[in-house]
Amino acid sequence: MLLTASAEFIDLCRAQVTLLTQGFGASSSAVYLTEERSDTAQTELIPIVVFPETRADQEERLLPGTDPPSLPQDHPNPSTLVEGGELGAVSEFHLPQLEQIVLPLLHNNLVLGFLVVGREDRPWWDWEQQQLEQVAHTLAIACLLDQRHQWLERSHYQQRSLQHQQYNLLANLLHQIRNPLSTIRTLGKLLLKRFLPEDPNRNLASSIVQESERLQGLLQQFDQAIDLGEAALEDLALPIESSRLKTPTQQILLPAAPTTGELHLQPCSLVELLKPLLLSAKAIAQANQLDLQTQIETSPLPPVTVDPHALKEALINLIDNALKYTPAGGEILIRLSRDPAQQQQCLTISDSGPGIPAQDLPHIFERHYRGVQAEGKLPGTGLGLAIARELIEQMQGQIELISPVHSYPSAPGTMFKVFLPETDTTAAHFPAEWPEP
Repeated sequence: MLLTASAEFIDLCRAQVTLLTQGFGASSSAVYLTEERSDTAQTELIPIVVFPETRADQEERLLPGTDPPSLPQDHPNPSTLVEGGELGAVSEFHLPQLEQIVLPLLHNNLVLGFLVVGREDRPWWDWEQQQLEQVAHTLAIACLLDQRHQWLERSHYQQRSLQHQQYNLLANLLHQIRNPLSTIRTLGKLLLKRFLPEDPNRNLASSIVQESERLQGLLQQFDQAIDLGEAALEDLALPIESSRLKTPTQQILLPAAPTTGELHLQPCSLVELLKPLLLSAKAIAQANQLDLQTQIETSPLPPVTVDPHALKEALINLIDNALKYTPAGGEILIRLSRDPAQQQQCLTISDSGPGIPAQDLPHIFERHYRGVQAEGKLPGTGLGLAIARELIEQMQGQIELISPVHSYPSAPGTMFKVFLPETDTTAAHFPAEWPEP
């Protein structure tokens, strides 16, 4: 398949056509490139440069698959040059009084295109035909080099795209490892305080804390390596379109779909899903001297249609964000309510932290964006909120950010609202007890 001719190759063809016009007195010239069509056995000719001009914007001729421009009467019809994908058909074209010459652009018996030159006032001498053959040979080599250069650039682009995807996947995975690791470290410290010095189990709890701290150090080294790799890719000249490199987050975060990358939506009790998350959050809040309160409706709630693994990951990121940015002595409220009119449930996570500056609000869900928080001492990668929003939206849910909250007299505070659709129990029969996530 022919790649689009580059601007440099077009300029060379124009220079050669100008040379033929001024040096040899050619009244008409044209350069065509061949392109094999996959749907038929024919070979299409793409006009690259045509003299005299037949269009105001000649660069439109570069687009493969477009209709050939109308040529002067002394130019051959491109459809008659190559028929059935065979070069032998060129000999069937009748040259008027040998004033017009059709030369193939050949390289190793491969026809890359044609050079068509016409002259009205006199026939072509042998030495002139030799010069024309040399021009055709030069154009063939230039075309081959141009195609190879574009192929290498495309291959390079694809490799960089894959590298960007790999870096994003690794960054997401490391970020998700950090949350449970922090929980294990905090629980280990709480367990350590419960054992007396002479208790033999105290050494086991101490080992848990030490190993978790060691893993945290390794994660920091991984983060530094990822940052170096991303910086090296960004320094390269070839641009990368972010829309084409969007990472399928669920492929690496959800063990339920490691290969397909698709969410498995099912009826799920949001109350039951929250229980283990709140248990860990309360332990971390206790260790950080935070007051964590919960408000959950006591009446039975209908199930929500979610992927349990994806929702856990999203909520862990939101809860961890509140625990991380709320100073000691602060408050955190996790509230679950239901909106029967909208047939959805709303989980609210609010804190008495410093809030989010107005200039950071439009970008807070972007990957690797930390804003003013990057200037502080708290570690982070700027991935948690981006991952949470992506997973929630993939489950047809919505996430809303409010900051400042104005619910706390001593601090601006931040509030995240997660809206999740309830399961339509009228569409199918579901069991009386919903499976735990």
